[in-house]
Amino acid sequence: MAHEGHDHDDDHGHGHDHGHEHEHHKHHHHPPHRGHDHHGHSHAEQEHKAHAPAHVSVFVVTCSDSRDEARDESGRALQSGLEAAGHTLSGYKVVKDDPEAIRAVLAEASAAGARAVLFNGGTGIGRRDSTVETLRGLFEKELPGFGEIFRMLSFEEIGSAAMMSRATAGTYKGMILFAMPGSPQAVKLALEALILPELGHAVRELTR
Repeated sequence: MAHEGHDHDDDHGHGHDHGHEHEHHKHHHHPPHRGHDHHGHSHAEQEHKAHAPAHVSVFVVTCSDSRDEARDESGRALQSGLEAAGHTLSGYKVVKDDPEAIRAVLAEASAAGARAVLFNGGTGIGRRDSTVETLRGLFEKELPGFGEIFRMLSFEEIGSAAMMSRATAGTYKGMILFAMPGSPQAVKLALEALILPELGHAVRELTR
């Protein structure tokens, strides 16, 4: 029950204002990033983007004790969003929210040739929420900015409940890992506002 509660907690009302999500993207998706392009970083920044791979092999993982593939709306949203953007799905799996299962699915993703792994679920404060701890124990380099900006964007949609999310990202064995909440609205926000705009760029940086 604790984990079921987490899934609800991670939603925190992400759903009731979802109609405005794209409006937020219009304001936050491009201006902050593009603004930097014109203040001294433009050449290097654009060069990085120009050489970034347009198609990335991505593995999607849903961490949940209560959802299965048939009821995994968030996993489906991630898959369809990635494919619509031209990326390749190298695998998809629903796993129990425990360290052993998470480590095993990472080995599977690596064997499948994934360059990025997108985790949803297990980022709340419930007793069974262990995704963040497990991944942090494996990260070679953590990218706290993913969680920081996600919570900022989430705050604009759902208010103070956004602080309950421990979403984060980091690198592991040549892959970039993203951990986000388990609600469909949260994964769409993370994917559209943060992951898709930088996925190719991040993978290119990993291979430099």
